[in-house]
Amino acid sequence: MVQEIIVPEGQTGKKIENFLTRNFPIGYVRKLFRKNGIRLNGKRTKTHDLVRPGDRIELFIPFEHETRQAEGPRAEPREIDVLFESAELLVLNKPAGVAVHEAKAIAKNRTLLGLLEAYFRGTPSKPRLIHRLDKDTSGVLLVAKNVEVAQEIASYFEEGKVDKEYLCLVAGRLPRNTGTIDSPLPGRDGKPVRAITHYRIEKRFSDTTLVRVTIETGRMHQIRLHFAKLGYPVVLDSRHGDFGFNKSFRKQFGLKRHFLHAARLTMSFRGNRFTWVAPSPDDLQRTLHALGGERVPFKVQSSKFNV
Repeated sequence: MVQEIIVPEGQTGKKIENFLTRNFPIGYVRKLFRKNGIRLNGKRTKTHDLVRPGDRIELFIPFEHETRQAEGPRAEPREIDVLFESAELLVLNKPAGVAVHEAKAIAKNRTLLGLLEAYFRGTPSKPRLIHRLDKDTSGVLLVAKNVEVAQEIASYFEEGKVDKEYLCLVAGRLPRNTGTIDSPLPGRDGKPVRAITHYRIEKRFSDTTLVRVTIETGRMHQIRLHFAKLGYPVVLDSRHGDFGFNKSFRKQFGLKRHFLHAARLTMSFRGNRFTWVAPSPDDLQRTLHALGGERVPFKVQSSKFNV
Protein backbone atom coordinates (compact mmCIF):
# COMPACT_ATOMS: atom_id res chain seq x y z
CA MET A 1 0.00 0.00 0.00
CA VAL A 2 1.45 3.34 -1.09
CA GLN A 3 1.18 6.28 1.30
CA GLU A 4 0.89 9.68 -0.34
CA ILE A 5 1.83 12.98 1.30
CA ILE A 6 1.18 16.43 -0.17
CA VAL A 7 3.64 19.05 1.05
CA PRO A 8 1.66 21.84 2.77
CA GLU A 9 2.22 25.59 2.57
CA GLY A 10 5.23 27.01 4.42
CA GLN A 11 7.64 24.18 3.57
CA THR A 12 9.66 25.95 0.85
CA GLY A 13 13.39 25.30 1.05
CA LYS A 14 13.23 22.27 3.37
CA LYS A 15 15.19 19.13 2.58
CA ILE A 16 12.93 16.17 2.02
CA GLU A 17 14.71 14.17 4.73
CA ASN A 18 14.10 16.91 7.31
CA PHE A 19 10.48 17.24 6.20
CA LEU A 20 9.85 13.52 6.68
CA THR A 21 11.59 13.26 10.07
CA ARG A 22 9.03 15.68 11.47
CA ASN A 23 6.50 12.85 11.28
CA PHE A 24 8.50 9.62 11.09
CA PRO A 25 11.48 8.09 12.96
CA ILE A 26 14.85 8.70 11.34
CA GLY A 27 15.43 4.95 11.02
CA TYR A 28 12.34 4.55 8.87
CA VAL A 29 13.19 7.60 6.74
CA ARG A 30 16.71 6.33 6.06
CA LYS A 31 15.27 2.95 5.14
CA LEU A 32 13.05 4.63 2.53
CA PHE A 33 16.06 6.23 0.84
CA ARG A 34 18.30 3.18 1.24
CA LYS A 35 15.76 0.87 -0.42
CA ASN A 36 14.59 3.40 -3.04
CA GLY A 37 11.14 3.27 -1.48
CA ILE A 38 10.29 6.93 -1.99
CA ARG A 39 9.29 9.15 -4.91
CA LEU A 40 8.99 12.92 -5.18
CA ASN A 41 6.51 13.96 -7.87
CA GLY A 42 6.86 10.49 -9.38
CA LYS A 43 10.66 10.54 -9.54
CA ARG A 44 13.44 9.07 -7.41
CA THR A 45 14.82 11.51 -4.90
CA LYS A 46 17.80 12.00 -2.59
CA THR A 47 17.94 13.11 1.04
CA HIS A 48 19.10 16.64 0.18
CA ASP A 49 16.46 17.38 -2.48
CA LEU A 50 14.19 20.29 -1.55
CA VAL A 51 10.42 20.10 -1.25
CA ARG A 52 7.92 22.82 -2.08
CA PRO A 53 4.25 23.35 -1.29
CA GLY A 54 2.08 21.08 -3.42
CA ASP A 55 4.81 18.49 -4.06
CA ARG A 56 3.62 14.88 -3.93
CA ILE A 57 5.65 12.38 -1.88
CA GLU A 58 4.93 8.66 -2.24
CA LEU A 59 6.16 6.12 0.32
CA PHE A 60 6.31 2.55 -0.97
CA ILE A 61 7.49 0.92 2.27
CA PRO A 62 4.80 0.76 4.98
CA PHE A 63 5.58 2.37 8.31
CA GLU A 64 5.01 -0.42 10.86
CA HIS A 65 4.63 1.83 13.89
CA GLU A 66 2.10 -0.26 15.80
CA THR A 67 3.85 -3.52 15.00
CA ARG A 68 7.20 -2.30 16.34
CA GLN A 69 5.65 -0.93 19.50
CA ALA A 70 4.19 -4.36 20.19
CA GLU A 71 7.47 -6.24 19.77
CA GLY A 72 8.33 -6.04 23.45
CA PRO A 73 7.74 -4.28 26.74
CA ARG A 74 8.94 -0.78 27.45
CA ALA A 75 12.59 -0.60 28.44
CA GLU A 76 13.24 -0.60 32.16
CA PRO A 77 13.58 2.90 33.66
CA ARG A 78 17.18 3.98 34.08
CA GLU A 79 19.17 7.01 35.09
CA ILE A 80 20.94 9.13 32.46
CA ASP A 81 23.24 12.07 33.10
CA VAL A 82 21.93 15.43 31.95
CA LEU A 83 24.88 17.65 31.06
CA PHE A 84 22.75 20.65 30.10
CA GLU A 85 19.10 21.57 29.72
CA SER A 86 17.32 24.67 28.44
CA ALA A 87 13.92 25.42 26.95
CA GLU A 88 15.26 24.33 23.55
CA LEU A 89 18.05 21.82 24.18
CA LEU A 90 18.79 18.71 26.20
CA VAL A 91 22.40 17.46 26.30
CA LEU A 92 22.86 13.94 27.63
CA ASN A 93 25.73 11.69 28.59
CA LYS A 94 24.42 8.67 26.73
CA PRO A 95 25.29 5.31 28.30
CA ALA A 96 26.57 2.43 26.20
CA GLY A 97 24.06 -0.28 25.36
CA VAL A 98 21.19 2.08 24.54
CA ALA A 99 20.15 2.56 20.91
CA VAL A 100 19.21 6.16 20.11
CA HIS A 101 16.48 5.30 17.57
CA GLU A 102 14.58 2.30 16.32
CA ALA A 103 16.04 -0.17 13.84
CA LYS A 104 15.09 -3.47 12.28
CA ALA A 105 15.49 -5.43 15.51
CA ILE A 106 14.92 -2.58 18.00
CA ALA A 107 11.44 -1.32 18.83
CA LYS A 108 11.08 2.41 19.40
CA ASN A 109 9.95 1.97 23.02
CA ARG A 110 13.34 0.38 23.73
CA THR A 111 15.32 3.34 22.42
CA LEU A 112 16.53 6.56 23.96
CA LEU A 113 14.26 8.62 21.72
CA GLY A 114 11.27 6.49 22.67
CA LEU A 115 12.05 6.92 26.37
CA LEU A 116 12.44 10.68 25.94
CA GLU A 117 9.14 10.95 24.08
CA ALA A 118 7.42 9.06 26.89
CA TYR A 119 9.09 11.24 29.51
CA PHE A 120 8.03 14.51 27.84
CA ARG A 121 4.54 13.32 26.89
CA GLY A 122 1.96 15.91 27.84
CA THR A 123 4.48 18.78 27.74
CA PRO A 124 5.31 21.27 24.95
CA SER A 125 8.65 19.50 24.34
CA LYS A 126 8.85 17.18 21.34
CA PRO A 127 12.35 15.64 21.54
CA ARG A 128 14.24 15.29 18.26
CA LEU A 129 17.65 13.73 17.71
CA ILE A 130 20.14 16.15 16.17
CA HIS A 131 22.89 13.58 15.62
CA ARG A 132 23.47 9.93 16.48
CA LEU A 133 25.78 7.71 18.48
CA ASP A 134 26.07 3.97 17.92
CA LYS A 135 24.31 1.77 20.46
CA ASP A 136 27.58 0.79 22.18
CA THR A 137 29.17 4.26 21.98
CA SER A 138 28.78 6.41 25.09
CA GLY A 139 29.07 10.16 25.54
CA VAL A 140 27.71 13.58 24.59
CA LEU A 141 24.41 13.49 22.70
CA LEU A 142 22.37 16.55 21.68
CA VAL A 143 18.59 16.42 21.67
CA ALA A 144 16.39 19.30 20.49
CA LYS A 145 13.06 19.95 22.16
CA ASN A 146 11.34 20.91 18.91
CA VAL A 147 11.78 20.27 15.21
CA GLU A 148 12.81 23.83 14.33
CA VAL A 149 15.79 23.76 16.70
CA ALA A 150 16.70 20.27 15.49
CA GLN A 151 16.84 21.47 11.88
CA GLU A 152 18.80 24.59 12.83
CA ILE A 153 21.51 22.70 14.70
CA ALA A 154 21.58 19.91 12.11
CA SER A 155 22.66 22.59 9.63
CA TYR A 156 25.55 23.48 11.98
CA PHE A 157 26.75 19.87 11.75
CA GLU A 158 26.47 19.91 7.96
CA GLU A 159 28.42 23.17 7.76
CA GLY A 160 31.21 21.99 10.08
CA LYS A 161 30.34 24.42 12.88
CA VAL A 162 30.30 21.74 15.59
CA ASP A 163 33.54 20.39 17.10
CA LYS A 164 33.40 16.81 18.40
CA GLU A 165 36.13 14.95 20.25
CA TYR A 166 36.14 11.22 20.94
CA LEU A 167 38.23 8.99 23.16
CA CYS A 168 39.15 5.75 21.46
CA LEU A 169 41.31 2.70 22.15
CA VAL A 170 42.67 0.94 19.06
CA ALA A 171 44.40 -2.38 18.60
CA GLY A 172 48.15 -2.09 18.02
CA ARG A 173 50.67 0.67 18.65
CA LEU A 174 50.15 3.61 16.31
CA PRO A 175 53.59 4.79 15.13
CA ARG A 176 52.80 8.51 14.68
CA ASN A 177 51.77 10.81 17.52
CA THR A 178 49.29 12.67 15.30
CA GLY A 179 47.69 11.92 12.00
CA THR A 180 44.83 12.48 9.59
CA ILE A 181 42.84 9.80 7.82
CA ASP A 182 41.37 11.18 4.60
CA SER A 183 39.61 8.27 2.97
CA PRO A 184 36.16 8.14 1.33
CA LEU A 185 33.34 6.21 2.97
CA PRO A 186 29.84 5.27 1.80
CA GLY A 187 27.34 8.13 2.00
CA ARG A 188 23.60 7.82 2.62
CA ASP A 189 22.95 6.83 -0.99
CA GLY A 190 25.77 4.26 -0.90
CA LYS A 191 28.14 6.27 -3.08
CA PRO A 192 31.64 7.16 -1.76
CA VAL A 193 31.91 10.57 -0.12
CA ARG A 194 34.87 12.31 1.49
CA ALA A 195 35.50 11.56 5.16
CA ILE A 196 38.23 13.14 7.32
CA THR A 197 39.36 11.97 10.76
CA HIS A 198 42.15 13.55 12.85
CA TYR A 199 43.79 11.82 15.80
CA ARG A 200 46.31 12.52 18.53
CA ILE A 201 47.87 9.83 20.70
CA GLU A 202 47.10 10.07 24.41
CA LYS A 203 49.02 6.99 25.55
CA ARG A 204 50.59 3.84 24.11
CA PHE A 205 50.21 0.51 25.91
CA SER A 206 51.86 -2.80 25.07
CA ASP A 207 49.31 -3.85 22.43
CA THR A 208 46.92 -0.91 22.17
CA THR A 209 46.90 2.87 21.74
CA LEU A 210 44.62 5.41 23.40
CA VAL A 211 43.81 8.29 21.03
CA ARG A 212 41.76 11.46 21.02
CA VAL A 213 39.86 11.81 17.76
CA THR A 214 38.15 14.72 16.01
CA ILE A 215 36.13 14.39 12.82
CA GLU A 216 35.45 16.95 10.12
CA THR A 217 32.68 14.84 8.60
CA GLY A 218 30.02 12.66 10.17
CA ARG A 219 29.77 9.47 8.14
CA MET A 220 28.19 6.34 9.57
CA HIS A 221 30.75 4.39 11.65
CA GLN A 222 33.39 6.86 10.44
CA ILE A 223 35.89 6.44 13.28
CA ARG A 224 35.51 2.68 13.39
CA LEU A 225 35.85 2.30 9.62
CA HIS A 226 38.79 4.68 9.32
CA PHE A 227 40.91 3.03 11.99
CA ALA A 228 40.05 -0.40 10.60
CA LYS A 229 41.27 0.77 7.17
CA LEU A 230 44.42 2.10 8.79
CA GLY A 231 45.08 -1.34 10.26
CA TYR A 232 44.42 -0.35 13.87
CA PRO A 233 40.74 -1.22 14.49
CA VAL A 234 38.82 0.03 17.52
CA VAL A 235 39.14 -2.42 20.39
CA LEU A 236 36.11 -4.76 20.60
CA ASP A 237 34.55 -3.40 17.42
CA SER A 238 32.48 -6.47 16.55
CA ARG A 239 31.72 -5.33 13.00
CA HIS A 240 34.93 -3.79 11.68
CA GLY A 241 37.49 -5.04 14.21
CA ASP A 242 39.89 -7.95 14.67
CA PHE A 243 37.90 -10.97 15.91
CA GLY A 244 40.88 -12.83 17.37
CA PHE A 245 42.26 -9.76 19.14
CA ASN A 246 38.81 -8.86 20.48
CA LYS A 247 38.22 -12.32 21.88
CA SER A 248 41.54 -12.28 23.74
CA PHE A 249 41.06 -8.70 24.97
CA ARG A 250 37.54 -9.36 26.25
CA LYS A 251 38.69 -12.43 28.14
CA GLN A 252 41.64 -10.61 29.73
CA PHE A 253 40.00 -7.27 30.60
CA GLY A 254 36.28 -8.01 30.79
CA LEU A 255 35.17 -5.11 28.59
CA LYS A 256 31.87 -5.93 26.90
CA ARG A 257 31.59 -3.22 24.18
CA HIS A 258 33.80 -1.29 21.80
CA PHE A 259 36.07 1.33 23.36
CA LEU A 260 34.66 4.52 21.85
CA HIS A 261 33.38 7.50 23.83
CA ALA A 262 32.07 10.88 22.62
CA ALA A 263 33.97 12.93 25.18
CA ARG A 264 33.44 16.55 24.18
CA LEU A 265 31.24 18.70 21.94
CA THR A 266 31.58 22.45 21.29
CA MET A 267 29.33 24.78 19.34
CA SER A 268 27.83 28.27 19.33
CA PHE A 269 24.11 28.64 19.92
CA ARG A 270 21.95 31.69 20.56
CA GLY A 271 25.02 33.95 20.85
CA ASN A 272 26.82 31.73 23.38
CA ARG A 273 29.74 29.34 22.97
CA PHE A 274 29.11 26.00 24.69
CA THR A 275 31.42 23.10 25.49
CA TRP A 276 29.86 19.96 26.94
CA VAL A 277 32.08 17.24 28.39
CA ALA A 278 31.06 13.68 29.27
CA PRO A 279 33.28 11.87 31.79
CA SER A 280 34.56 8.49 30.64
CA PRO A 281 32.29 5.75 32.04
CA ASP A 282 33.44 3.27 34.63
CA ASP A 283 33.91 0.33 32.24
CA LEU A 284 36.39 2.30 30.12
CA GLN A 285 38.18 3.70 33.17
CA ARG A 286 38.57 0.21 34.63
CA THR A 287 40.00 -1.01 31.34
CA LEU A 288 42.55 1.81 31.23
CA HIS A 289 43.54 1.17 34.83
CA ALA A 290 44.05 -2.53 34.06
CA LEU A 291 46.17 -1.59 31.05
CA GLY A 292 48.38 0.48 33.32
CA GLY A 293 47.07 3.91 32.50
CA GLU A 294 45.74 6.69 34.69
CA ARG A 295 42.22 8.03 34.81
CA VAL A 296 41.37 10.33 31.92
CA PRO A 297 40.91 13.87 33.33
CA PHE A 298 37.37 14.61 32.15
CA LYS A 299 35.33 16.09 35.00
CA VAL A 300 31.88 17.62 34.83
CA GLN A 301 28.94 18.30 37.10
CA SER A 302 25.69 16.74 35.91
CA SER A 303 22.17 16.15 37.08
CA LYS A 304 20.29 12.90 36.56
CA PHE A 305 17.56 12.17 34.05
CA ASN A 306 15.21 9.37 35.10
CA VAL A 307 13.50 7.64 32.23
